[in-house]
Amino acid sequence: MTRETKSAPPSLLRTLFLSGAAGKLEALLDPGKSDPGHALPDPIGAPCSVLVCHPHPLGGGSMHNKVVYHAARVFRDLGWPTLRFNFRGVGLSQGTHHGEAEVEDVCTALEWLDREFQRPVLAAGFSFGAAMALRAAHHWPSVAAFLGLGLPLQTKDRSYAYPEFASWPLPALLLSGDRDPFATPDQLAQLAAVAGPHVQLKLVPGADHFFAHRLDSMQDEIRRWLNTLALSSQRDPLPAGESTT
Repeated sequence: MTRETKSAPPSLLRTLFLSGAAGKLEALLDPGKSDPGHALPDPIGAPCSVLVCHPHPLGGGSMHNKVVYHAARVFRDLGWPTLRFNFRGVGLSQGTHHGEAEVEDVCTALEWLDREFQRPVLAAGFSFGAAMALRAAHHWPSVAAFLGLGLPLQTKDRSYAYPEFASWPLPALLLSGDRDPFATPDQLAQLAAVAGPHVQLKLVPGADHFFAHRLDSMQDEIRRWLNTLALSSQRDPLPAGESTT
């Protein structure tokens, strides 16, 4: 896939509200490098739109989180339209935190991107946001790739299981710090092995769960992975008995 080597010019963030199952969800759209002849964003040459989901609300997570912002900036610099949003009960988003139903919020955002840009979607998330994005990405037809930053396996309050990886159809990158207390390198390697050849695992040396002092390294790994992708809305078929709905 051919990409511009120069950064896209700055684009104006749009504040908007998405209509979700729990009420309106506060969101920010960076429309990417747009054609000035269109009233609505119409990105030039962007192979996909991007969704980046934020970490756990009860830990102070929001769409303004540093990891989320720095990940979104990689796509902004490529000129790809990138959406961030607040899960239910966060910021100006309506509803109350649930812990599982936030997958519905991800689906709301994916549906909005499908309608707005009509192209494949790269679904990404950090920590809790990665867990929610993964579950939605597995069955959402337009999702062409998945980026999981600091995907958690065990926290103080809960464990995370990802049965979706047993039938994983998409190119994916699991990117974590090698000092992440919520998922050890061995645990992540086992998870990637279950998922199969579509999934790459990269560890940032010296980084913790929040990629503290390693955000530049995180961005570099994302860029390297993107250079290996040939994004398409066509995905491998799910095994017999699986459904995309």
